[in-house]
Amino acid sequence: RVSFSSVIMAYTQVPVSLGTTIMACKFGGGGDSASGVVLCADSRTSTGAYIANKVADKISQLAEDIWICRSGSAADTQAVTEYVRNGIRQHCSMQQRPCTVFTAAQLCQQIAYNNKSRLSAGMIVAGYDSEKGGSVYGIPLGGTLAPTESYAIGGSGSTYIYAYCEKFFPTDAPLTREGAIEFCRKAVMLATMRDGSSGGCVRMMIVDSAGSEKRFYRGNERDAYEESRPATNQ
Repeated sequence: RVSFSSVIMAYTQVPVSLGTTIMACKFGGGGDSASGVVLCADSRTSTGAYIANKVADKISQLAEDIWICRSGSAADTQAVTEYVRNGIRQHCSMQQRPCTVFTAAQLCQQIAYNNKSRLSAGMIVAGYDSEKGGSVYGIPLGGTLAPTESYAIGGSGSTYIYAYCEKFFPTDAPLTREGAIEFCRKAVMLATMRDGSSGGCVRMMIVDSAGSEKRFYRGNERDAYEESRPATNQ
């Protein structure tokens, strides 16, 4: 006879599977005032087969017009975010000027690298500053700092959308603001259709010289998008 307590013990000893989908991409020119970034993420927080939170917000603010997308352990990434916020406040106080996106990404990378054996954290830092305009930096597991001039994706759902991103991200001309919004929205929605650890709604943050704008797409809009896709294999 199998006791209930033995089942619970066996379940708790299984390594927890964490999953999400995060991404960020640039639009406009380099240091142009019309440049900016779009950050996007799903809202499902999972612990193995159990969905702990279906409306989580995985896009957190580090400083004015600087944001971070978090994937991996929610506790680890939230702790890293708080440490980086504190470091940015100290940096701004000493330098008497706003923090740049690169400085925020460096602070995040140093914490991730120095604690790489203890953290399960993959992050993307993106935002806008007066020096470089829109900037995107990927910080995957292990604490590497990877700047990009196009887009960065992360989380378990990212494996399902590599081909989509490579095909539909334009290389001949910079994305427009609306083009970047649509590119990120569709990519994350496609990931939630295939990745069992991603889902819920889609949260988005658009950052440019005018400031930060938050957008929200409900889960039923994903279903409507799937129904509108052209039929294949007929």
